[in-house]
Amino acid sequence: CSVDNRVTRVAWLNRSSILYAGNDKWCLDPRVVLLANTKTQYSIQIQDVDVYDEGPYTCSVQTDNHPKTSRVHLIVQVSPKITEISSDISINEGGNVSLTCIATGRPDPTITWRHISPKAVGFISEDEYLEITGITREQSGEYECSASNDVSAPVVQRVKVTVNYPPYISDAKSTGVPVGQKGILLCEASAVPSADFQWYKDDKRLAEGQKGLKVENKAFFSRLTFFNVSEQDYGNYTCVASNRLGNTNASMILYGE
Repeated sequence: CSVDNRVTRVAWLNRSSILYAGNDKWCLDPRVVLLANTKTQYSIQIQDVDVYDEGPYTCSVQTDNHPKTSRVHLIVQVSPKITEISSDISINEGGNVSLTCIATGRPDPTITWRHISPKAVGFISEDEYLEITGITREQSGEYECSASNDVSAPVVQRVKVTVNYPPYISDAKSTGVPVGQKGILLCEASAVPSADFQWYKDDKRLAEGQKGLKVENKAFFSRLTFFNVSEQDYGNYTCVASNRLGNTNASMILYGE
């Protein structure tokens, strides 16, 4: 508050409460301190500003028995903070998903959702809530909530959405192998949760450790290896891929030259 030599008395008020009168402190708040009381300036400082400090402040001066006041309004800005966000979720394909992201700040932050995906373009929601109806396997992955209000850098948090679907066999080819050579039948399947694989020759299930055979099961494929193909190995084989949502199968032939 700028003053001149005609001023005889000075005071700072917050609304109707006196903070300082001259050099005398009237408020109990230790954060409020007197910076200067000179012939040209009467200044106070509020340390560690809080949102409750927002509001009007008045510099009141007495000049030749004529009081004058000057008012300033303190606006307190607060960086955005995400206070509540949905937990990671697992859902079956075709189900509905509701994600929530609540944030605080002054001014009120803008909240946006986006899908962290190579195919995703821009925001998919500019709201606290993100609704996905009839979710597909392509919509699985991480969803990022961003809260921004230009006071500081945006804050972001992510939610992982896992979409479960039954197995789908993407590759199962017949193979020709001469007698006495090594032969491989491969069955590739995508599924969430990962598929369990079983092999059958005609209607008979092939067991792990069967003589001359090896079955290798991984998350996305199963490999059936014949170390030394014989005439008896030739024929029709079926790969069955299953998880708790369903199963599917594919047939392939191991044949000679």
